[in-house]
Amino acid sequence: MAYSLALLAFALALAARFALVDVLMQGFPYLTFFPAVILTAFFCGSRAGTLCAVLSGLAAWYFFIPPGWTFDVGPQGALALAFYVVIVSVDIVLIHYMHTASARLRAEQQVIHDLYNVQTTMFQELQHRVANNIQFIASLLMLQQLKLPGDSQASQALEEARSRLESISRIHRRLHDPADADQPVAHHLQLLTSDLLAAAGQANVSCAITAEPLNFDLPRLTTLSMLVAEVVTNSLKHAFDAGQRGLISINLQRGDDQRLLLRIADNGRGMPPQFNPRTSQRLGFKIIKSLAEQLGGEAHYRNDHGTVVEVQLAA
Repeated sequence: MAYSLALLAFALALAARFALVDVLMQGFPYLTFFPAVILTAFFCGSRAGTLCAVLSGLAAWYFFIPPGWTFDVGPQGALALAFYVVIVSVDIVLIHYMHTASARLRAEQQVIHDLYNVQTTMFQELQHRVANNIQFIASLLMLQQLKLPGDSQASQALEEARSRLESISRIHRRLHDPADADQPVAHHLQLLTSDLLAAAGQANVSCAITAEPLNFDLPRLTTLSMLVAEVVTNSLKHAFDAGQRGLISINLQRGDDQRLLLRIADNGRGMPPQFNPRTSQRLGFKIIKSLAEQLGGEAHYRNDHGTVVEVQLAA
């Protein structure tokens, strides 16, 4: 196929040169052949390009180098022929090495692509196993909890531990899902709160997410998700009376000082008047405090038609 195209390119170049014979007279014998040689070498390879170059050189020598229609040639014709040989040789060699370099680059890109696919598959499998192991531990805690009286402190502690492990497992799966990669923070928070509401079984409570179009790296997004999950879980457990229509609002906006402010508010019963979450020894508030510090901020609590938690994140 390549050699057939080389012959076709030569024939077209020869026909074009004959068509221009009255215009160019006896000058520029190789004018139409150079493009044919270069294009053939580029698209069909160096061997086909060499064939086209040889045929073009012989045709130009015989038909268009004075005296014409003979292979006899004078000094000027010999010099022109020598220049032609040098020029097409350089062109073909350059195109050959360009193709070689391009093929090597494609091969290296394919190797990188294959390695990336293997790495991605192994990473996803690792994350899947980690999430499964977390879920397995949560199941063991649930089995252990069933052996204890339902109203005992030990049973409640196991229930809280199991609930947190299940939240971590859900967050882990969500954040390592390739389908959700490179999604903004609001997208991840929406999926997270939907999972939390479904797990709590509180169809009467809804979550509203408002956030700037931000993207966090995975460690920061993981910490933020765990913080939101802890606060929302506390609201679902303690903020609303049975059957009450509840709303949890999550807002992440940039303030005047360009720092991000995370605000989580519910319209529930609020905190008791004498209760201070910052000095509380409850595990949930300690977790919130630790996660807020990891984000470079501090959790602040207040009552405002419900409970409001605010954390100013580091820039």
